[in-house]
Amino acid sequence: MKKLEDKIVSEGRVLEGSILDVGSFLNQKIDTVFTLDMADDIVSEFSDCSVTRVLTIESSGIAIGFAVALRLGVPLVFAKKYRSANASGNQLTSKIHSYTHGNDYTASVSSDHISEDDCVLIVDDFLANGEALRGLVDIVRASGAALAGCAVQIEKGFQHGGDRLREEGVRVYSLANIESMSPEDGVRFRP
Repeated sequence: MKKLEDKIVSEGRVLEGSILDVGSFLNQKIDTVFTLDMADDIVSEFSDCSVTRVLTIESSGIAIGFAVALRLGVPLVFAKKYRSANASGNQLTSKIHSYTHGNDYTASVSSDHISEDDCVLIVDDFLANGEALRGLVDIVRASGAALAGCAVQIEKGFQHGGDRLREEGVRVYSLANIESMSPEDGVRFRP
């Protein structure tokens, strides 16, 4: 999505450690109109699927997940990173390593929210090493639901998480795919 690439270049900041700060429009201060435009692009890409649920992980994926679910007219389900006191019933879980925070956590979703009758589209803001998406794919498979695929706003292609998921047969769609980035050279996108 050229418009997202342009916003990354004009409003994003590349920080040391392969960190891309897009908090000014994507995940801290959210450009709501632009988020709906991105959701429309994702919905168009997955128009060949009969999606019944959108699944994301707390918290930065919730905005784009909500926008996609709204446009599809289906519920949004989000995996919790930490078990809460109000979690009841059977939980679908997956252990995930966070690249950003450098720790492990167990993501969980109530089995009441995803069933074998569903077709699930996983949506998130970033794809780097692919651990969060892989964990969500595991949760979908454990539920018995069909997996439509994964859609992300920004893929860090140079970290190859998306490449590995695609090699495993998962349909992955990225609105912007970064080939390389550095504070000195800025951002280069994959064609």
